[in-house]
Amino acid sequence: MSHICPICNGFQKYDLQCLKCSSQMTDIGRYMDMFDDYSPYLEIDGTKKVDGIVDDQKNHSCPHVFDCPSCGERQLRMVEEWNLF
Repeated sequence: MSHICPICNGFQKYDLQCLKCSSQMTDIGRYMDMFDDYSPYLEIDGTKKVDGIVDDQKNHSCPHVFDCPSCGERQLRMVEEWNLF
């Protein structure tokens, strides 16, 4: 079975309001892509095994980091992946 992230693939936008200042937060990408310069080029399921997030692969969720441009707050949110089949 194959799953994809609707945000990574441009099918959906995730609107998130900052808990500190109520500003609109910006999705700055997948959590795993921030590990090092080569992380965005690695296989997604492989990086999910070592990202430190319990069950993101099993639960078919994609961890995204959101940044508040107003106050600098950062939040990690799990985005439900879509089943292709």
